[in-house]
Amino acid sequence: MDQQCKHLSHVRDVAPKTPDGCEECLQSGDEWVHLRLCLECGHVGCCNDSRNRHATKHFHTTKHPIMRSFEPGEDWGWCYVDELEFEPAPRAAR
Repeated sequence: MDQQCKHLSHVRDVAPKTPDGCEECLQSGDEWVHLRLCLECGHVGCCNDSRNRHATKHFHTTKHPIMRSFEPGEDWGWCYVDELEFEPAPRAAR
């Protein structure tokens, strides 16, 4: 892969705001398929296979570019801007 992500500086050491599920789906009583964690602010949103696609909506609203899977045993991330997948998911610089 020749392309490099230019947004890794946005990655923070975040704690999930709603560790029990998608923030918006928990509020509305809706369901989700898989969860994604925003690596800039800790928002937990549902994936694009879910009806509401809250993780992608969060990106469009906030412009926070990088998320990671919030599923047990998965260690990958995605940059919405550059459309690049990371495995393993990016970590905050120490």
